[in-house]
Amino acid sequence: MEYNGIKQNSFSCGNADGGGSLEILCSCGSACGHDLCVRKVPIFSSLDQGELVKISELIRHAGYSKGEVLLSEGDKPDSVFIINKGSAKAFTYTSDGREQILYVFSEGDFFGEQYLLGNRTAAYRVEALEPLQACLLMKRDFHSLLKEYPDIAVKIIESLDDRLALLEQSMQSMGVRSVDARIASLLLHYADRYGTSGEEGIQIRLPLSREGMANHLGIARETVSRKLGQMENDHLIRPVGSKTILLLDRAALEVLSGSQE
Repeated sequence: MEYNGIKQNSFSCGNADGGGSLEILCSCGSACGHDLCVRKVPIFSSLDQGELVKISELIRHAGYSKGEVLLSEGDKPDSVFIINKGSAKAFTYTSDGREQILYVFSEGDFFGEQYLLGNRTAAYRVEALEPLQACLLMKRDFHSLLKEYPDIAVKIIESLDDRLALLEQSMQSMGVRSVDARIASLLLHYADRYGTSGEEGIQIRLPLSREGMANHLGIARETVSRKLGQMENDHLIRPVGSKTILLLDRAALEVLSGSQE
């Protein structure tokens, strides 16, 4: 289904888990079975419950399968995308055809807002990394919210600034920092975003595969695997299944990343 130029697999409010037949787009207020996705988004953190419900009534929902494209380069989206469940990668291609991952969007993250504030087309592609549920806020509603709640505009600017700083840091490190430092820095970033502290260390559910991490860092997959193996031998990390690692020595990883002498 396509809605205002956005391809969507849409689901009804009664189908909260995203499974089964996907049928219609729905607005989602206080009576809906879905979680209020607006609660998960930092830009709405200053709003009270009544205001959150009001905003949720403007939200439309869309479901995407793993590998499905949410946004393509050159698109002119008419919505802000909020990740309610699942994750997606934003990427572009280098001149030699290699995938370059720019960001990973997870639960509570949003994207597309910058294209609603000006007449620009999307500069990157966004693809679901796993089954994903998104909340969509249309352009006209987004503009109305910015006028009614100025705090939202300030938080959006802060979020864009953080995203730009992360991208600049990633691009600059490619030509300056060692591979070890870049991998260590990425693992520390994942620890802060996805980690859960325990007795043995910080358990991290990796948002990307080894190949995805390589595409994010601009290095070969074999290099990532070799360096992670070396970190395991040095007792800095320990694998826990295929998608999870245990960070055993954060201080040592910070030294390796160059963030701490």
